[in-house]
Amino acid sequence: MCVKMNKIDIKSLNIEEMKDFLVKQGDRPFRAKQIYEWLHVKLVSDFGDMTNLSKQLREHLKEIGEITNLYLVDKLESKGGETSKFLFRLWDGKILESVLMKYHHGNSVCISSQVGCKMGCKFCASAIGGFERNLSPSEMLDQIYQIQRITGERVSNVVVMGTGEPLDNYDNLVKFIRLLTDENGLNISQRNITVSTCGLEDKIKDLAEEDLQITLALSLHAPNDRVRRQLMPVAERYDMESAIKACEFYYEKTGRRITFEYSMVEGVNDLPEHALELAGRVRGLNCHINLIPVNPIKERNYRQSEMKNILNFKNILEKYRINVTIRREMGTDIDAACGQLRKSYMDKTSD
Repeated sequence: MCVKMNKIDIKSLNIEEMKDFLVKQGDRPFRAKQIYEWLHVKLVSDFGDMTNLSKQLREHLKEIGEITNLYLVDKLESKGGETSKFLFRLWDGKILESVLMKYHHGNSVCISSQVGCKMGCKFCASAIGGFERNLSPSEMLDQIYQIQRITGERVSNVVVMGTGEPLDNYDNLVKFIRLLTDENGLNISQRNITVSTCGLEDKIKDLAEEDLQITLALSLHAPNDRVRRQLMPVAERYDMESAIKACEFYYEKTGRRITFEYSMVEGVNDLPEHALELAGRVRGLNCHINLIPVNPIKERNYRQSEMKNILNFKNILEKYRINVTIRREMGTDIDAACGQLRKSYMDKTSD
């Protein structure tokens, strides 16, 4: 049970925890489903709005409980309107960001799992300024809820691929997924959820045992450990072979195809020999490789690969019958890369 400022974080409770909580307060357990619906279906932000509860219960809940709410600081929209970036303030003043991407098949939200990040990937703005804290399940949920409230549109897909390393916040992540996919709440299909990791081997194996049907995406970004260590400090601890073996274990346990994320950095990991080496490493695995034209970040000296090199890289992989796509660039005009908008805001407010 999560406690915030000496109050119970109501939105982070599942149905059974809500029942236990109410019984301990001397109330009837059937109220749990009513409260849960107000929070996770009707998306209310105040106990006073729960009109089918008695005034006495609403007042009591307000005394001992807290409804986690994020507060909109800024919203940017791309020229075509297909991408929107949201900057939110948390209850303690910390800042995080989320992204809404509109596709033909539905709306997808990319959420953050931490404030800041420990991983320090060289091509990512998320770790600039360091790690501050983990997000609670309710703070992860409310990124989605706020975006639905603000836009009036239903979210059908969620990727935990924003600021932070999700598996470094393991318990809160799993709780968040179970709440998000609960049939009593938003009831988003587990198959419509993707969690991205830098490759925390032990946590990948733990996740495989959770009996979930989510997609696991490994941030690979290199064909070998030498290049990967150059881009990702976490590779000093988790080598590529161990991370890929953990992904194989995940596939064996869940039957879910693995996605390998591969950010294309000019002259670093985008050469034909890199593609050939990568093909040899993943050939035979049930996987999909997502080639990502890396977003330019002024604090980093890495540059995006030229499209001709990305296409050549893709062609080489396809010759070896490897499933591969190039991620469509969205929101580059609004600093949609992980951590960019938050970094810009923090720079402005610290002046």
